[in-house]
Amino acid sequence: MLNKLNALYEENIKTHIYSKSLLSPQIAEATQLLINSLLRGNKVIACGEGRSYINAQCLVANLLNRYELKRPSFPSVLLSLDSAVGSTFVSDNTLEKLYQHQFNAIAQQGDILVVFAPLGNESNILNIITHAVNKEINVIVLTGNSNDHIQGILTEKDLHISVPSSKESRILENHLFIINSICELIDFKLFSHS
Repeated sequence: MLNKLNALYEENIKTHIYSKSLLSPQIAEATQLLINSLLRGNKVIACGEGRSYINAQCLVANLLNRYELKRPSFPSVLLSLDSAVGSTFVSDNTLEKLYQHQFNAIAQQGDILVVFAPLGNESNILNIITHAVNKEINVIVLTGNSNDHIQGILTEKDLHISVPSSKESRILENHLFIINSICELIDFKLFSHS
């Protein structure tokens, strides 16, 4: 069992090390896009499917409450399938359009949609990205290696952060690291003088 655990650590560390050189510029760019949007008075809208939904929740919680510094809340919304809201949407819509009604109600020019899609082929995720692009809402997408479907949808204004792995567990771990890095960089950039 210890050998398997050591192998998991090594796999995680290798993915992080490889990601460092590949993704650092994109993470910095994503942070700046979010800062610019928030400083203009816009909001961050986040969504994810399956286990990626938890990462979307984490991003919104960090922005709404705090990351490490006590600071004002940033306007952030999670496209949600929880409780009665989710139940209503699931019963009235196709899977491809689960997030679309919520997005239409809250998205405005200048907002940013942050999407977590480790596999890159989730139908409702592809639909919400297409919908955001058509509404000229900037999109930041976090995926893994399998992302051909998403690549074809994004515009030059959008940002794609692709973790160099096809293993969902390593992708999710890296997405959480990226979330934490972005939140720490936002705090550092806006509140380092505090």
